Amino acid sequence: MILTDTHTHLYLEQFDEDREMVVKRAIDNGTKYMLLPNIDSKTITPMLDLCAAFPKNIFPMMGLHPTDVKENYHDELQIVRSHLENEKFYAVGETGIDLYWDKTFIEEQKAALSMQIQMAKDFGLPIVLHVRESFDEVFEIIEKTINDKLTGVFHCFTGTREQAEKIIGWGFKLGIGGVLTYKNSGLDKIVEAVSLDHIILETDSPFLTPKPYRGKRNESSYIKYVAEKLSEVKGIPITKVAEITTHNAVELFKIPSDN
Repeated sequence: MILTDTHTHLYLEQFDEDREMVVKRAIDNGTKYMLLPNIDSKTITPMLDLCAAFPKNIFPMMGLHPTDVKENYHDELQIVRSHLENEKFYAVGETGIDLYWDKTFIEEQKAALSMQIQMAKDFGLPIVLHVRESFDEVFEIIEKTINDKLTGVFHCFTGTREQAEKIIGWGFKLGIGGVLTYKNSGLDKIVEAVSLDHIILETDSPFLTPKPYRGKRNESSYIKYVAEKLSEVKGIPITKVAEITTHNAVELFKIPSDN
């Protein structure tokens, strides 16, 4: 059984004491592939260092996280573009709009998202969208820029059935993580109605830890708890969940799965 964690921040300081052990534990538990979304210019080096240490298992994305969009976002995006021009990445991201923490830079977030969508088109890469209390704003931008070359994932999807259907209609995937295991999230009812062909799995570690470890640091090996819950919701074996969601991830991000 091969699982894929399509969104994990294993390069962050929360893993400084045991990073290699965490990665090996994930691999030993069947999480063969892990994708790392970038945050800003400060995280590029630690992210790429980790990918270099596990080249057959860990793959980098390049982007500017919406909560890190400030006055200097043009400079940050120049760095993003420069890396995309000179190195191998598997997606543009994570980008998007976050109106939960701070609305000060909402216009800058919109502009940064639009610019990163253009980069995804320019470099033929999928885009990874962070959408927190901002579905309307992100949908408006996507609707203006969507074409048959633009694809990607709505990371940490927690929207409505109607929003899920619109996303699927665009050819995007739904990134499903630990929230699925939370008792009153309601996400189980959404994914029950969605074909597995449109779903990829993620942890967003060290955040959004699934049950039974909720409240503790998340890690990529815990993707199996998301897969277990999804198999329960769908009424199919976890091996089938792993097979289909890993296929979806390999296809979307063009992961070299034959390594």
